[in-house]
Amino acid sequence: MNRALIVRSIGPAAAIQDLGRTGFMSAGLTRGGASDPAALHEGAALLGQMPSCAVLEMAGMGGVFEATSDIRIALSGAVMDATIDGATVQWNSSHLLSACSVLKIGAARRGNFGYLHVGGGFATPSYLGTQGCHMSAGLGRLIAEGDILPVGKDASTDTGFYVVPEQRLDGGKIRFVRSMQSDKFEDSTMTRFTKTEFRRDPRGNRQGIRMDFDGKGFQSGGQLNIVSEVTIAGDIQITGDGTPFVLMHECQTTGGYPRIGTILPCDLNKVSQAPIGSSLKFELLTLEEGAAIQARASAVLSGLRKSIKPLIRDVTTIQDLLSYQLISGAISAKNAPLDEG
Repeated sequence: MNRALIVRSIGPAAAIQDLGRTGFMSAGLTRGGASDPAALHEGAALLGQMPSCAVLEMAGMGGVFEATSDIRIALSGAVMDATIDGATVQWNSSHLLSACSVLKIGAARRGNFGYLHVGGGFATPSYLGTQGCHMSAGLGRLIAEGDILPVGKDASTDTGFYVVPEQRLDGGKIRFVRSMQSDKFEDSTMTRFTKTEFRRDPRGNRQGIRMDFDGKGFQSGGQLNIVSEVTIAGDIQITGDGTPFVLMHECQTTGGYPRIGTILPCDLNKVSQAPIGSSLKFELLTLEEGAAIQARASAVLSGLRKSIKPLIRDVTTIQDLLSYQLISGAISAKNAPLDEG
């Protein structure tokens, strides 16, 4: 059998994802892609490959996978318990999954979406140019028990690295800029919106997430007269009862609800990974401030490969110990420089 992972068991909402597909908005198809794109960059840095490689996105629960050959893996995103042949392995790190070894990934302990990366990326079929599953559009399907996930050719053998991830699994401050209908909200309403402590509502999916809060709704003037316009992931729509919904990666391409603002892409990860009930507060920025922050965040992702570090491991638990370079130099038995005066 070629390089592959055999799915022995899997959670209820796992799918192959990537950074999404572009160029189809006019046809009614949003970009889609991973719910936490930063995690794709982190895993790619750990394996020394491009972040466009297809990965396995696991929503809330992982699975059990058997390798048909030696395969490098990396784990990123929501923190989940993971073992290889019963030995615990560290999250946000890269590891060797030897042939016939079994990787077990449990439930998420922090965050919602965890990612399994493989060296060479998953070599699954493409839909409209990319491999990512877009459920609301009917592109691709969820991964099922018994599936065999082919793995692409890997150009490296390096493992044993970790990366310190961006802190984004617990909610917190969400930065946004004004949107096309922001001027329909009175200044007092906008101020109240930024001072309100919201909670991640249980009602949410890859299309949108409801924000729960105390107090009256956030109404806008002329709300019923708004013509449907283009919408994008990160838009904060206000429904008829004044409740905010954050549009996510599989949102519709047009909508008639007013948008009080649009979340920076670098902070949309926080919304998707925020646990149910966690606190979220929105901070309004100028367009110039938002562009500068987004540019810095993009630069950090681009430079992640330089920030990875060797993973310090207990040699008594390393199953692939002989694959490591344990000696980085040599000393002479006859010549002892430290003894020379």
